[in-house]
Amino acid sequence: MHLPFQGKIDRAHKFQKEQKAQRGQPSGYDEELSPSDVMEKGDGCAMAIAALITFVPVALVALAAMCAVGYFFLIR
Repeated sequence: MHLPFQGKIDRAHKFQKEQKAQRGQPSGYDEELSPSDVMEKGDGCAMAIAALITFVPVALVALAAMCAVGYFFLIR
């Protein structure tokens, strides 16, 4: 199946491959690095706090909504 503009797409893919080959891998890049090797000392704690700030309010709103629905079905 021949897509419209297939020649342009192929040329763009070829150009990207050539550019990637010319650049090579960035200095200091290692495929076997784990996230803990790249993170700084306080990053784990900061990520945990950011997750709590993000998810706890949403969970509280969802819990309040479920409680309100239960209240209106059972009490009213």
